[in-house]
Amino acid sequence: MKGIVAFDSVYGNTRHVAEAMAEEIKAQGLEVALVNIGQTMKFDADADFILIGSPTRMKQMTFRTKRFIKKARKVYAGKPGAAFETKLRTPTDPTAREKMAKWIDNTAGPKIREMAEEGGIRMYDEVLRAEVVDTYGPLMPNTLEQSREFVRRFLANMNSI
Repeated sequence: MKGIVAFDSVYGNTRHVAEAMAEEIKAQGLEVALVNIGQTMKFDADADFILIGSPTRMKQMTFRTKRFIKKARKVYAGKPGAAFETKLRTPTDPTAREKMAKWIDNTAGPKIREMAEEGGIRMYDEVLRAEVVDTYGPLMPNTLEQSREFVRRFLANMNSI
């Protein structure tokens, strides 16, 4: 069995999450191709599942991610997939959270899932939302382990998606 972990990354945070996911897929004894869609739109059409990730930029996935999904859903229709994102950390202070809500609540992951589902990819309900401390990072502590746990849950539920 083979999977694709496709990602776009601006400051490297989404790349780190994607690499952790790919490492976990390998650790589970499966083949995986890591595809940086900022560098290429080519990917293996013979894979059995796909994970697609993007940083959240102005409440959206990146343009490259949108373009990639349009291409991938033609190939992966009927196959399982999952969405992941990196986003700014949610403030713990209620006033700060309210002030930033329009930027931190409306993010790329659910939009990736929705766009892929519209194209026929059978998407996992859960979206991995990896938080970064500041615009440039770093990732919040334990984020890479949470990414690996997400992959384990996805793989365990893949047949029922």
